[in-house]
Amino acid sequence: MSQVVKTKEKVDMDPKYIIKLTVTLFLTCVVVAGLLGLVNSVTAGPIAASNWAKTEAAMKQIITADSFSDPMELTDAMTSAASAYGTLDSVYEAQSGGQTVGYALKVIASGSQGSIEMMVGVDTDGAVTGVSIVKNSETSGIGSKVMNNDPLPSGTGVLDQFIGKTAANGALAVGTDVDAITGATVSSKGVTAGVNAALAAAGAIG
Repeated sequence: MSQVVKTKEKVDMDPKYIIKLTVTLFLTCVVVAGLLGLVNSVTAGPIAASNWAKTEAAMKQIITADSFSDPMELTDAMTSAASAYGTLDSVYEAQSGGQTVGYALKVIASGSQGSIEMMVGVDTDGAVTGVSIVKNSETSGIGSKVMNNDPLPSGTGVLDQFIGKTAANGALAVGTDVDAITGATVSSKGVTAGVNAALAAAGAIG
């Protein structure tokens, strides 16, 4: 009976081959990275333009102006003032005839089912000019009534009731300054908190 002996052959790699393979892989990575960078540079402009168009459209819903500035630098005073009620995300200066007529402020407040992102317009007198919901996850048929600006018993939209209100007498409160949609008190309080955050931040703009 013969015995089969298995042997393991040692493969010697040619150094020149290794160098060639390494260079090839490197050049491939460089080309791919360059192509990705090119695609990004081509698409970045249109994407930014599209995002700005959406932001501008949202701002025009809450304050009348000829134009809006790029996002303003958020100061510690602005973010600190807003933090008592919510989170200040961004602020844009609204201009007409070359003059500042107010500000559009994007704020985030807590609702019944998560965060409520909203845009609030505030004029130079510190009065609310409009409120628009950007994103939310409130309960359909309940909190969504607030988000959709459903009418109150008075006939005024639940978001429209904020127009003209200021922080002159302190923070706005549901039941005192603001009416809630029946069954959606938490959502109403969330929007009110967002408006308070915007008013506080606007008041801190130098």
